[in-house]
Amino acid sequence: MAYLLAGIIWAAGWWVNSRLAHTDGADSPAISLAIPAIFGITLIAIWQVLVQMLEISPIILPAPTDIALRFAGSLSLLWADFVQTILKGALVGYVLGTLAAFAVAILADRSAFLTRGILPVGAFMAALPIVGTAPIFVKWLGSDWQSKAAVVAVMVFFPILVNTLAGLRDTSAMQRDLMRTYGAGYWPTLIKLRIPAALPFVFNGLKIATTLALIGAIVAEFFGSPTVGMGFRISTSVGQLAMDMVWAEIIVAALAGSAFYGAMAFAEKRVTFWHPSQR
Repeated sequence: MAYLLAGIIWAAGWWVNSRLAHTDGADSPAISLAIPAIFGITLIAIWQVLVQMLEISPIILPAPTDIALRFAGSLSLLWADFVQTILKGALVGYVLGTLAAFAVAILADRSAFLTRGILPVGAFMAALPIVGTAPIFVKWLGSDWQSKAAVVAVMVFFPILVNTLAGLRDTSAMQRDLMRTYGAGYWPTLIKLRIPAALPFVFNGLKIATTLALIGAIVAEFFGSPTVGMGFRISTSVGQLAMDMVWAEIIVAALAGSAFYGAMAFAEKRVTFWHPSQR
């Protein structure tokens, strides 16, 4: 019976979305938002039905209603964890890693020797497992958010560096020759031609780094943190079998990650509106 009801709910959601997708105004912002919203509501409804009718233990999988009640009753705690992990650890580390990557990319662009030397080192840093680097930074910088920011900075450094270097080399020889014809030196050419041309590549690296920043900050808290933070809360809640709290933290992380990525995508559209990919 549970599977039959779940199938009916899925079919109803599929039918509604199919009708919306084939209407005349399917490309309108309202319908573009409604289709994924209906899809998500359908999945949540199926989740709720299966958990209740199959009597699945909340230790294995809590119902969406239980997660919602825990979320509503723990807003102050979730906010404190959000500030500690996202606003301090992830965001500060993201900014530091981005600035470092830009600075190193400019230096490497000036020297072929640095380019050949830095890229292998950057690839090595990107390959370092977070479970190995996080305890080291905790020992060096303490268990507060500073060590988490350092982990995040290392994680986001390489993808932003590689994309920035690729973007700086994206201009054609004809464009560079034209700038030399106008008497422009390295820095005017960099600022007026090469950096604008590199912006689509840069934003690609920035969007990739948003997810890495959240993952790095949360996972790093598993290896030492004060009694606050999303990673700390998840690890302790798992030990207490409070899976509804674990899922509440996962929802906060998912919302924060989506907002972070969306902010980068919005900035990309505003800054690179001239690029063919945004037309």
